[in-house]
Amino acid sequence: MFYKDDRLALFIDGANLYAAAKSLGFDIDYKLLRQEFERRGKLLRAYYYTALLENEEYSPIRPLVDWLQYNGYALVTKSAKEYTDAVGRRKIKGNMDIELTVDAMELAQRMDHAVLFSGDGDFRPLVEALQRQGVRVSVVSTTRSQPPMIADELRRQADNFIELDALRDVIGRPPREVSAPPRELAQPEPVRET
Repeated sequence: MFYKDDRLALFIDGANLYAAAKSLGFDIDYKLLRQEFERRGKLLRAYYYTALLENEEYSPIRPLVDWLQYNGYALVTKSAKEYTDAVGRRKIKGNMDIELTVDAMELAQRMDHAVLFSGDGDFRPLVEALQRQGVRVSVVSTTRSQPPMIADELRRQADNFIELDALRDVIGRPPREVSAPPRELAQPEPVRET
């Protein structure tokens, strides 16, 4: 499904990919992920979308965000909204669907193949719109979790479904111990040119 002369773009729904990998029992090595898709075609952009809690003294995702910025990813962030639900539980809302959709549509005329790392069924219309513009779309998620992390309608719309668990040996590593910081932190230190 991948051709060496394909102009590729990666669209990573950070929270969704993190949840899918966690459900499969491994962490994503973002350096290896980028290398894998550079090998599969001509990588134009690798976007990573996440919401950040700006009012927290320490954000557990900040080291990952910093590492990604220094290592070739286009970071798209926004402030997460914190609220209390009807039962009094603290909830955080930080949906990045619109930002991802706008970026994908803006890049559509310059790419041959979009790789969407998300199982969110809300992206089905985006996949369909990209296909109408001649872009092939691969979706990376998992059916091997309980329940499956990919919406059936998204999987059916995609040109190609890539099972995340099948990429484990290529882009994964064992999860950090419980004492490690939470979320998507298992990343090497940023490499800075001196």
